Amino acid sequence: MGRYAIKTPTHHTTWDKMLEVWTAADAAEVFESAWNFDHFYPIRGDTNGPCLEAWVTLSALAQATQRIRLGTMVCGMHFRHPAVTASMASSLDIVSKGRLELGLGAGWYPLEADAYGMDLGTVDERMTRFEEGTEVIHLLLTQETTDFQGRFYSLREARNEPKPVQEPRPPIAIGGRGEKRTLRLVARFASMWDAQFVEEEQDEWRRLRDVMWGHCADVGRDPSEITLSSHLQVDPEPDPAEVAGRADMLFQAGLDVVIVGITAQHDASTVEKLATAFAAQ
Repeated sequence: MGRYAIKTPTHHTTWDKMLEVWTAADAAEVFESAWNFDHFYPIRGDTNGPCLEAWVTLSALAQATQRIRLGTMVCGMHFRHPAVTASMASSLDIVSKGRLELGLGAGWYPLEADAYGMDLGTVDERMTRFEEGTEVIHLLLTQETTDFQGRFYSLREARNEPKPVQEPRPPIAIGGRGEKRTLRLVARFASMWDAQFVEEEQDEWRRLRDVMWGHCADVGRDPSEITLSSHLQVDPEPDPAEVAGRADMLFQAGLDVVIVGITAQHDASTVEKLATAFAAQ
């Protein structure tokens, strides 16, 4: 049976709307997790519009919910030093009583990076930073002290206390499709690979899945340990049965989790109607 999640982008919305949607999802057992995203500028629509910060809203939503697992899909590695991200992840895992899913990505959006003077860098620089940062976060979450020397990050006897509730650490979710580096990083560290939007390109997704499985073989990882997810966009006034049918097609294609995009155009009743349709599948 397929599994379901929601995702609420933090752009063009309000805190009250996000809170309403997340508490509705928390009350509907069919949804296993809820996600926001990590941007400072809207990525669609009016780029001058509002965009709430990811970790602040996620921490507040952790306190407003009881059951649902939660995460940011995904945190741009260039936004924060990975030692800071590791410390935040440990604290939020404690605050949420072990419900954190740690989403990580390389970052991609030039508008916000340029506006804030953040060095997004070339593709090679972004990927090297992503690889190093993911390893640093893993080490800080699992070891008493960490020494690391890389191109972007250098740590010496670094500590991260207290450790998270989940052992050995919160699951890492990695988003992206890069065959040579991103999917290899998935094989090394991730418990979840999000391929973004699979609905219209299932053959390409299967090819990339096979590439990722090949990386698993290279690093000695069982690919069944990695959850496969995809986003699913829905209309402002969705037909729940139609959405459930589209989700089922993704499950038939081999996906494990369908992440339903919930925007400010939706409300708690949307979540409740979708939950009823999903539960009937």
